Amino acid sequence: MSKYRRALERLVDASAKERIAVSAAALALSILVGALVVFVSGIVATCASPAFSVLGVGVCYDPINVFTELFLGALGHPEQGGWSPTNYRIAIALQQTTLLIFTGLAVAVSFRAGLFNIGVQGQLVFGALAAAVATIWAGAIAPTGILGTVFLVPLGLLAGAIAGGLYGALPGALKAYGGANEVITTIMLNFIASNVAYVLVSTFLMPESSQLVQTAVIPAAAKIPNVPFIGFEARDAFSLLALLGALAFITGIAYLLAKTSFGYDIRTSGLQEEAAAYSGVDAKRTTVLSMALSGALAGVGGAVWVLMVKGRFLTGLPSLGFDGITVSILAGNNPIGVGAAAFLFGVLKSGTIAVDFSTDVPVELVDVLRGLIILFVAMPEFFRLIGKRYLGLGGEQRA
Repeated sequence: MSKYRRALERLVDASAKERIAVSAAALALSILVGALVVFVSGIVATCASPAFSVLGVGVCYDPINVFTELFLGALGHPEQGGWSPTNYRIAIALQQTTLLIFTGLAVAVSFRAGLFNIGVQGQLVFGALAAAVATIWAGAIAPTGILGTVFLVPLGLLAGAIAGGLYGALPGALKAYGGANEVITTIMLNFIASNVAYVLVSTFLMPESSQLVQTAVIPAAAKIPNVPFIGFEARDAFSLLALLGALAFITGIAYLLAKTSFGYDIRTSGLQEEAAAYSGVDAKRTTVLSMALSGALAGVGGAVWVLMVKGRFLTGLPSLGFDGITVSILAGNNPIGVGAAAFLFGVLKSGTIAVDFSTDVPVELVDVLRGLIILFVAMPEFFRLIGKRYLGLGGEQRA
């Protein structure tokens, strides 16, 4: 056995504590590499007043300041006086965390079933559109106030789940009954979803006065309400109730995978399809239902984007579905880990805004730093998945 294979097997069998330590070390290394990138970029850049000088050479960007803004600025600088835990930047971080929990869970469910759902973005689009249409239509007959919220918010979430679930079941059925590769079909269905949504909205659903391809605004009662007295502003486009709901989904999916017969079918199909079939698992049914559940989770994420963030459907949704792939890999396809991975992404998103407002560092360089952090932290889990799934390593994992 080569030393590389032994190292990979050691990584596959790493305990939870060791994996956390590896991720922390990878994060520290990514910061060091990123600081070097910022330092070199600051040397070659031109600026009126350098941040500092080294051996008489002016450096335009201060790496320490950049990473301070990227992490502490993302939380509104808790080390400074007058800090509030409900400030705008924390709201942005938690908003992104909430959305990415749903897309991360969607990808994790399909991966655990041995399927690669690259179409989460398309399922998110249809979930968002369905939620907007359902709440706008029902708003005409729904009561106002809290009763309207109790009726419209669940309706929007349900509509998003159904639309996303049906769109996810489609590539599942093509895989199960036609042998179609789900990677290809889900990628293509992303483009179909975006263009179909564009045509539907621009042709039938766009208000005459609108200059953008978007639906009308959903009823006020359809907005996910905030928890009273917590302090987040309406302009923050974040609801603590939505985050609590996302955490409930994490718990539910973790329980489903670990404690139910359907979860057993998903896990065994993902680990060894032949052995699952031998033990009585209906592989075709599991494939379709796994992709439907994955799509439903993505659809709920799209509904939350409409009901919490935008208040309407509009084309050009952010790439939450594709980010969900990285979130799931970073979490090792573990539903509990999805929450932590989504929070890291949320902090980096809010930190990017903080760096952009507080420094002269180009946004492209900040994107490079985000990419480095995600790459370094995700790579150990990525190699674990490769070693476990395709090289047959592992089996002696320690607690």
